[in-house]
Amino acid sequence: MKVVLAGYNIDYETIMDIEDRCEDLEELTPETIAAAYARISRSPRPVNELRAIARGEVDKARQSNRTIVFEMGHGSIAEHAVFNLDILGVSRLLVEDIERFRLCSYTEKSQRYVLFQDDFVVPEEIEKAGLAGPFAEVIRRQNSFYRECYERLRPHVFARHPELAGDPAHRSLLEGWAKEDARYAIALATETQLGMTLNARNLELMVRRLAAHPLKEARDLSAALYKATRSIAPSLVRYTEATDYDLRTRRELREAAAALFGEDDPDDRERREARDDDGTGAGRAVQPSPGSGDDAAAPTTAAPTASRDAVFLAYVTPEADLRLLAALLHSSSRRPLSSCLSRARRLDAGQRMNLVKTALRHLRSHDAVLREFEYVDLLFELTVSAGCFAQLKRHRMATITAQGYDPGLGVVMPPSIAAIGMDESFRKLMDDTGKLHERLRETEAAEAAPYILTNAHRRRVALKVNARELYHIARLRADRHAQWDIRELTTAMLAAAERAMPLTLLMAAGKDGFADLYRLRFGN
Repeated sequence: MKVVLAGYNIDYETIMDIEDRCEDLEELTPETIAAAYARISRSPRPVNELRAIARGEVDKARQSNRTIVFEMGHGSIAEHAVFNLDILGVSRLLVEDIERFRLCSYTEKSQRYVLFQDDFVVPEEIEKAGLAGPFAEVIRRQNSFYRECYERLRPHVFARHPELAGDPAHRSLLEGWAKEDARYAIALATETQLGMTLNARNLELMVRRLAAHPLKEARDLSAALYKATRSIAPSLVRYTEATDYDLRTRRELREAAAALFGEDDPDDRERREARDDDGTGAGRAVQPSPGSGDDAAAPTTAAPTASRDAVFLAYVTPEADLRLLAALLHSSSRRPLSSCLSRARRLDAGQRMNLVKTALRHLRSHDAVLREFEYVDLLFELTVSAGCFAQLKRHRMATITAQGYDPGLGVVMPPSIAAIGMDESFRKLMDDTGKLHERLRETEAAEAAPYILTNAHRRRVALKVNARELYHIARLRADRHAQWDIRELTTAMLAAAERAMPLTLLMAAGKDGFADLYRLRFGN
């Protein structure tokens, strides 16, 4: 066993100092590590040698990255290139959109530990509307209240906690409690800063999504992120322009929701009753409306699929398509979820199909479906070979637990082995392997018995995914380029899932089948 440190992140200023002192340091790019790691699966060389080769052939490394990431669709290669970025002078409102990207790391200026001053963002939209003056005046009043409130809260908090106030070590804690209550008065326009660490795959996604954002501040950040990183890893950050999927889908969903929630909708009554007498609804704390009894989640079971006994759909979210429709209405309106569920129930088949198609109309083969698809869950029990499990376990957004390998479950024999007439020899080898495994289990080496088993041996796996992740698995593993074992498994999983939620999985397919399926669903 050997562990080699392949690299680590250092300040960019340090890198620039090195470049100033040395000439021709083109290899100072994370692309070479990404390219070397991409070659692990296709080269017998040790990985440290592959890194050395990539450092000496930066142009070839970049071309390799482009082919593997963008043509073959293995985006995980871009995750080996990592960036640390300082983000300064942005609003708290924009930070909410930045931190929606879940696979990045953030450390933000805390409103609990730092006493904020009068720094705030004046959006360009408000300046163009001629309201920058009134906007700034209200912000300054909020900030004045915030500071006065903190000065009065501070002694109040100390007085309420005399056991802590007596120890100077707790001073910062108590002051933080005062600050975090006072902060409720300050605006989302308040200027803040954060440190962000993310890989090239998520950087590209963030740049593209922010480029389609309706706020100018977000679009400006998109451009700034790309400008700061484009020369560092050009082979890994490619799709940075806003697409129709990013630009139009949310707007069209809002329009569809508005049309479905007409003023004559009976659910408007609930909305009106939640308002104050002045019609604003300001200042009231409205309790969530409980869902009806038949909305409560309950496990459902399904029989094993006829196409493959290794796939058993054990549970799906009850009324899965309905749940997706309600989630789409909820995020596209200002209605409570109970109203969205109620409205979704009253949609006819055509309206349901149109709403799902609105969410998928501008989807392309490299896009992830909307996050609303995560509200629908599926639990599979799969009986898979070790060779298949090696690929399945790489889907990190799924929840996967597994039993030990069990020779009693049989083995998977590739059809090609029978085609060349070696099936009997294969079975004999597997029988002998199983006998030795049993002998090992009866000795003090029982824990090590699985070492003798092969990629053909099987185990039972519980796999929980949401519909969004199932789309991703299908895109990669139901594709004709996927290995046959996991392709058959994924195809059977999709067949079982589509029977339970045909609308939700309307566009689930392998990447190679996406275009044909799109033409079938949308007619163009």
